[in-house]
Amino acid sequence: HSSSVIGINGKFPGPVVNITTNWNVVVNVLNDLDEPLLITWNGIQHRKNCWQDGVLGTNCPIPSGWNWTYEFQVKDQIGSFFYFPSTGLQRAAGGFGGIVVNNRGVIAVPFGRPDGDITILIGDWYNRNHTDLRKMLDEGKELGMPDGVLINGKGPYRYNDSLVPAGIEHETIDVHPGRTYRIRVHNVGTSTSLNFRIQGHNLLLVETEGSYTTQQNYTSLDVHVGQSYSFLLTTDQNASSDYYVVASARIVNESLWQRVTGVAVLRYSNSGGAASGPLPDPPQDQYDKTLSMNQARSVRWNLSAGAARPNPQGSFRYSSINVTQAYLLRSTTPVEIGGRRRAALNGLSFSPPETPLRLADAYGVEGAYTLDFPERPPPDAAPRVARSVINGTYRGFMELIFQNNDTRMQSYHVDGYAVFVVGMDYGEWTEASRGAYNKGDSVARSTVQVYPGAWTAVLVSLDNVGFWNVRSQNLDSWYLGQEVYVRVVNPEDGANKTEMAVPRNALYCGQLHKYQKYGPQTAIPRLIKHICICSSSCV
Repeated sequence: HSSSVIGINGKFPGPVVNITTNWNVVVNVLNDLDEPLLITWNGIQHRKNCWQDGVLGTNCPIPSGWNWTYEFQVKDQIGSFFYFPSTGLQRAAGGFGGIVVNNRGVIAVPFGRPDGDITILIGDWYNRNHTDLRKMLDEGKELGMPDGVLINGKGPYRYNDSLVPAGIEHETIDVHPGRTYRIRVHNVGTSTSLNFRIQGHNLLLVETEGSYTTQQNYTSLDVHVGQSYSFLLTTDQNASSDYYVVASARIVNESLWQRVTGVAVLRYSNSGGAASGPLPDPPQDQYDKTLSMNQARSVRWNLSAGAARPNPQGSFRYSSINVTQAYLLRSTTPVEIGGRRRAALNGLSFSPPETPLRLADAYGVEGAYTLDFPERPPPDAAPRVARSVINGTYRGFMELIFQNNDTRMQSYHVDGYAVFVVGMDYGEWTEASRGAYNKGDSVARSTVQVYPGAWTAVLVSLDNVGFWNVRSQNLDSWYLGQEVYVRVVNPEDGANKTEMAVPRNALYCGQLHKYQKYGPQTAIPRLIKHICICSSSCV
């Protein structure tokens, strides 16, 4: 099937951004699409600098034909992340790529130097264009089952002649025997959790979204939408044939979702032939949520390893900090609000602003948002569209509980921070649920999964000033309004010490459009990376 995709510099997926802790990164984005876009940097914290976050609450979108330069520092971060377009369901058409943030040479890493570093982008895929998918949501329809799964932008290897037609290009991962590779896996899809596995090989988990983990082997791991993991893969098997690399739909009815399976091949340099036979088995029951949740709970923080700094990760004892604010964010199945199908948190469906919230604050624009987001779901209030914002306390310690009363998997992302995933369970969260929190080695990450009919609790230290997006990573839920912003202001900062000033090249729109000083022909400034976003046809 021929599909229209969003490419970057002639590539689909886009190039890997390979950088090192504390580097200053300059990325010029030239928008050659026929619609506005923004690029967001999933998991990059943008310390003091939400102006670079690339979401509609902080940035005006880059108009068609214009270029805009992002400038940010990857301050005190390491790990595996990815970038993608954040507006209008564009990620469903591509525009994504990996981000590798390497340790500085003086910082010890809790494993030997790998022989290679491989980025693998997995995600469900619809043959329909993202504009068609938008139209479906606008008309109150569901997107339905995806048409398949892509691995690094390619379709499935023909492992089964009746399921996979001939002529589809598949991904081949070339390796040498007797070596160790770092495999970075990102779920960049629209809404489907995927189980990732490599036939005949163990996956030694070492890091997720900037945190080194306790090292343990998995034969497969569930990677939910928006999540990133890195593993060590040792090529210690015989090379009689290639091996399957599989990403298949999880937490669904497997018999109905069989087509939603991506297959690549792992090829040893001395391989004796093509991969054949059945795929490696998925978890016994693809809808076994308990098995998946127990696996998620097994991902723990490596307390003794350093990360971006030499001091151990575990030196930050989050359990000794008193919680100053707590919000229970409840999601339900989409409902009709004002004649349109919408998704909401605590009964509020967020409406993207014409004037970015942070920009409105900087220029004193009144009425852009309200600071009345409820701490708990109102018991009897009718769902409504709003721009209600959580008023975070600078240097406070916030508890966020995501309660998923929908019937399908959700995952949620917090911009600007890594959050401690202290608990998850089935049923309704109550005050007593805190008694089961992990207060020792909960992993810190930016995207957390929330199972149907279950809750996930996270803790976050609000030490990063700005407006920060909290969103569903499922593109349809996000598009329909399932997001909120957390406003963190330092009332004592009068000299931009805890937050950077409005960038000189800021784009202006909405009520501030009169401040826009340049147009699409402005010269491109000094570059470290240059990204051209364009639409192309890919088979």
